[in-house]
Amino acid sequence: MSSLHQIIFTGGKSLNIVYPICCGVDIHKNFFVATLITTEGIQPKYQKRRFSTFNNQILAFKTWLVENNCRDICMESTGKYWVPVFNLLEDSINVTVANPKWVKTIKGNKDDAKDSKWIGDLFRIGLVPGSFIPTKDIRILREYTRYRFKLVSCKSSEKNRYQNVFTVCNVALDAVVSDMFGKSASSITDYIVNSDTFDPEHCVSLLKSSLKKKADEVVESIEGFQMATPQKHRAKMVKEHYDYLSEHIQKLDSMIDALVESFEPAINLLCTNPGIKRNSAITVLSEIGTDMSQFSSSKRLCRWAGLTPGNNESAGKKKSVRTTRAGVYLKPALVEIAHAAVKSQTSPYYRLKYERICKRRGKKRAIIAIARMILTAVFHMLSTGEVWNPVDLNQIDMPPELREKEVQKSLRRALKLLVTHGIIPDTIQIPETVPA
Repeated sequence: MSSLHQIIFTGGKSLNIVYPICCGVDIHKNFFVATLITTEGIQPKYQKRRFSTFNNQILAFKTWLVENNCRDICMESTGKYWVPVFNLLEDSINVTVANPKWVKTIKGNKDDAKDSKWIGDLFRIGLVPGSFIPTKDIRILREYTRYRFKLVSCKSSEKNRYQNVFTVCNVALDAVVSDMFGKSASSITDYIVNSDTFDPEHCVSLLKSSLKKKADEVVESIEGFQMATPQKHRAKMVKEHYDYLSEHIQKLDSMIDALVESFEPAINLLCTNPGIKRNSAITVLSEIGTDMSQFSSSKRLCRWAGLTPGNNESAGKKKSVRTTRAGVYLKPALVEIAHAAVKSQTSPYYRLKYERICKRRGKKRAIIAIARMILTAVFHMLSTGEVWNPVDLNQIDMPPELREKEVQKSLRRALKLLVTHGIIPDTIQIPETVPA
């Protein structure tokens, strides 16, 4: 009897068999090993086979499963190697993709066959929670939004690299202008890179609008610069790459707009939440989809996104409870939305909550708390189809007259409580107006 069976039947108590017929798969780049488990009595039967990751072999694996009446399989989410198998099986087989930490085996006693058997044994008794896999259209949209995220990050790197080219050449223009890629600054940098001499008067003529008032500072920040020919060539290359990325992102945005036509109602719904714009709404939808029944509750969604504290306690001592590393793409998007929400000019709802939490817990924890509030709101909005309207909104956007009435009511309750317990005499009266 295996070690797992000893665990299951120790003490005369057995765990429930959730999947009588199932299959555990240990997948790799070029092949995968499958162990089919059939429950007949106490001792299950095992069948092991090895398949290539070519499409014809995956379809042969699918046929083998159907012939053995197996409709439930579990495999580890190893890189992207599980995706081709999932694509060909999802139409007729219930595929559970497991996080590696739930199916990890003991070091020193593992191989491909043992790994697939271990995954199948754990899955058979329901000890492997499945990962969230969205529908095909959401997965395709996710590929585009994640690619856009990478391009925007690369564009920001090129922007900083271009600015550093001038910094190391004794051009301190970034200390005068607020944006090195504005119209005036771009004209000046192009002139410096493409010209062998520097004419202050021509430089001043390139300035636009309010920057003309800083003409003397602009000239002083540039005069005396040292830029060799190879450095100019490098600046041109960086600028060309930056322009290419900008154009590429615009093309990508047009393709994303075509993909999200069927999700326009959900996008417009999410945009009613302060801080969420169209691009942010598309990013959130590409990560969590539109069907919130996958997560069962907003708390589970927030935990999946890595916005909840961890639980690490041993011997009565609580250790680190920092947030997990989950939500590699979703969490940064929500934090960005949270920063925009606390600065919103249309609604002070998140700003007031941020300021209250910030006093007690600090800025970083406060912004994560706001991100979690936003994701909770998104969950309920997509579940009910209602626009953003939190239950405590009236406490934030309360008119001054109504706020004064609420303050007076609270004071009367407090005064009545203190008088009842004999802490203060009943002769004290509440003033009609209370200073704010």
